[in-house]
Amino acid sequence: MSDANFDARALRNAFGSFPTGVTVVTAHDPAGQPIGFTANSFTSVSLDPPLLLVCLAKTSRNFAVMTEAHGFAVNILSETQKDVSNTFARPVEDRFSAVEWKAGPHGAPVFDHTAAWFDCSMEQVIEAGDHVILMGRVRAFADNGLNGLGYAKGSYFTPALAGKAVSAAADGAVELSAVLERNGSVLMLGDERLSLPSCAMDDADPPATLGAYLKELTGLPVSVGFLYSVYESRTDGRQHIVYRASGGEGSPQKVASSNPPT
Repeated sequence: MSDANFDARALRNAFGSFPTGVTVVTAHDPAGQPIGFTANSFTSVSLDPPLLLVCLAKTSRNFAVMTEAHGFAVNILSETQKDVSNTFARPVEDRFSAVEWKAGPHGAPVFDHTAAWFDCSMEQVIEAGDHVILMGRVRAFADNGLNGLGYAKGSYFTPALAGKAVSAAADGAVELSAVLERNGSVLMLGDERLSLPSCAMDDADPPATLGAYLKELTGLPVSVGFLYSVYESRTDGRQHIVYRASGGEGSPQKVASSNPPT
């Protein structure tokens, strides 16, 4: 696809293939009220001087306040803070009631229970197409020793969940399942009673086992992505590992299409 014909959604999806952490960027408005938004376009820039950056869309409701602020904080969310990420990604009033926070040493709001936070002065605002780059100089920071929350291809993932999957695999009989998405819908098995496509794990490579099963089942090219859930069923006493997966182009076989995923 040439640059003259880029589809914005397709380009966004391609950018989303790169796994990132999840942050909430915060500041105060001129009236002293806290504001914040979820962002994964964050990176460290320099150790000497200590610099970092985040990107902000020019269409953001926070654009004017953020670009005129004397400083901001970057809160790197921990793996238990998916709800915080979702809250600050939506146009919700009084977002800060959903999180414990305080003013950092340089003044911007910093959250409790994060993996880390950085309280920054504004070093530079750089024009960058339909975004601006907020360059911050780190004035204070805290590393809380917690695992960060990951994000890729529209899904969260966490190190702790991966650890649970390893433990489940070591415990014996494991059933693998997939939330298999294709064209905005989830492909399911059955007619009246729908269920996720599932198979037994018979080797040490669960994604490969599940991918081969899904390809044979549906007749579609299948890509197995991040872990969705790990649990022990009270019904059969087995460990269950559920992955998110995506199906490619073609005519699916042996499956029914359900409602769009949430």
